[in-house]
Amino acid sequence: MTKQEMKRAASARRRKRLSGVSRTLMTAISVLFLMTVAIIFVLPIVLTMTNSFMAESEIAANYGKIFTSVTTAGTYVAEKVNLKLIPDMVSFSQYETVLLKTPDYLFKFWNSVILVVPIVLFQTTVALIAAYGFARFETKARSLIFFLYIILMLMPYQVTLVPNYFVSELLGLLNTRWAIILPGIFSPFAVFILTKFMRRIPSSVIEAAKLDGAGEWKIFTKICAPMSKSIVASVAILVYIDYWNMVEQPLVLMTKEAVDLHPLSVFLSEINTGDAGLAFAVASIYMVIPLLIFLYCEDYLVEGVAYSGGLKG
Repeated sequence: MTKQEMKRAASARRRKRLSGVSRTLMTAISVLFLMTVAIIFVLPIVLTMTNSFMAESEIAANYGKIFTSVTTAGTYVAEKVNLKLIPDMVSFSQYETVLLKTPDYLFKFWNSVILVVPIVLFQTTVALIAAYGFARFETKARSLIFFLYIILMLMPYQVTLVPNYFVSELLGLLNTRWAIILPGIFSPFAVFILTKFMRRIPSSVIEAAKLDGAGEWKIFTKICAPMSKSIVASVAILVYIDYWNMVEQPLVLMTKEAVDLHPLSVFLSEINTGDAGLAFAVASIYMVIPLLIFLYCEDYLVEGVAYSGGLKG
C-alpha cells in the first residue's frame, strides 16, 4: 500500500469516527429534548395526582391564596404558588370528601358517563355504516355529501353550536341530554376517518366475495367491518376524549334549569374557585378512565393514527 493510499485510508477512518460521534451526539440531544417535552406534558398530571393526597392544611399553605378578586388585585394569582410534587404527609381526606361525604361529585361523574358512552357507541356505529356507503358507491351525490361532511368537520364546534341550539329548541330537546347526544352521534369526524380507511380495502377482496354470492350487507358485516376493527377502536378513543372534556355544549344547551345534568367537566371549574384540594381529588378521579383507556388501547390508537395520517395503505 502506497503512502497516498495509507493517507486516504486514515482520512476515511477519521471521517467515520467523526460521523459516529456526531450521530451519537445528535441522538443524545434528540433523546434529551424528547424527555424534556415528555416531562413538561406529564408534570401537570403527576402534580394533580400527588397533590390530591395532601392534607387540607398543606394545600391551604401552598395554594390558599392563588385566587383573588380581579377587581381588587387585577390578577388571578395573588402571590407565588408553592408547587410540591411530594406531600409532607399522605392524606385521603380529599377522597373521603369526594367519595363518601359529598355525592354531588359522583353524580356529576355519572352524568359524564351517561352523556359520553351513547355518543361513542352510536357515533362509531353510524360512521361505520356511512363510511361503507361512501367507500363503496361511486355517485355524484355521494361526492357532494362527502364534501359537505369535510366542510362540517373543518368548522370549529363553536360555529355549529348556535344552529344546534335553535334546532334543539325547535325539537323540544333543550335542557335535556338528547340536545348533546344527538349532534354527537352524527358528528362527521368519525365518518371521514373511517371512509378514508375503507377506501384502502383491496377491491379484489370485495370482488371475490361477490363472486361467492355475498350481498352488500354480508360484505359489510363479514369483510369491511372486521377489517376496520383497529381504526374503529382508534376513532372511539378519540371521540371519547373529545366529549369527555366537553364544556361549551353543556353550558349552552343545558341552561340553569338543567344544571343537575351537567357533566363533571363543567363542574370542575366551579370546584377550582372554591377548594383546591377537592379540585385535585376530583380531577384525579376524572383522569382515571382516560388514562386506563389510553394505556390499554395504545396500540389501537397508534395504528389508527397511522392509517388516518396516510402512513399505511
